[in-house]
Amino acid sequence: MHPFFQELKQGSQTLGLSLSDDSLNLLLKYQDALVLWNKAYNLTAIREPKEMLVKHLLDSLSILNDLPAGRLLDVGTGGGMPGMIIALCQPERDCVLLDSNGKKIRFLKQFIADLKLSNVIAVQTRVEDQGSIHELGQFDVITSRAFASLTDFVAAAKPYMQPQSIIAAMKGLIPTDEIEQMKDQYSCKVIELRVPKLDEQRHLLLLQHIQ
Repeated sequence: MHPFFQELKQGSQTLGLSLSDDSLNLLLKYQDALVLWNKAYNLTAIREPKEMLVKHLLDSLSILNDLPAGRLLDVGTGGGMPGMIIALCQPERDCVLLDSNGKKIRFLKQFIADLKLSNVIAVQTRVEDQGSIHELGQFDVITSRAFASLTDFVAAAKPYMQPQSIIAAMKGLIPTDEIEQMKDQYSCKVIELRVPKLDEQRHLLLLQHIQ
């Protein structure tokens, strides 16, 4: 058994998730690969596996219960957070992980190939690239954990949206001013997240275009 198996299982249960042992083991394989590649490629500033478990795995898992169904685009996925973690837990969901950083996308492509994952692809491109917008099409859900500004994320996500699409933005503090700026165009549901062993504020913002 993986040394972090029980800790991940307990943490996911605290989040109200009932993940299978197979899903938990896949998540830990992903973390092990991230730790290994991180030594050479600097994919994430977090180096300690125990810290990764909380700040990457459990943090990403905290949005699962509130995430709408459908085809998902993870913008600025970096090393795969939260997109890869969602894909591993929800094999029935098609996921596209997008980032402009070649090293990070190479890592994700290798991991996808090694595990023969069929529901997820990694694409190296800039989010505003017209060719990519045309090629990738539209998504039901668009996530991001990396965008500093909510308004920038919404603007970047817009070309990939259809009328019913939901933007799912992971944030620390609630960006009240930015939500206020967009209130005429987007409805916004704010969900407070409680990540086990993380003493920091976390929120999920679900935005939908007002018809």
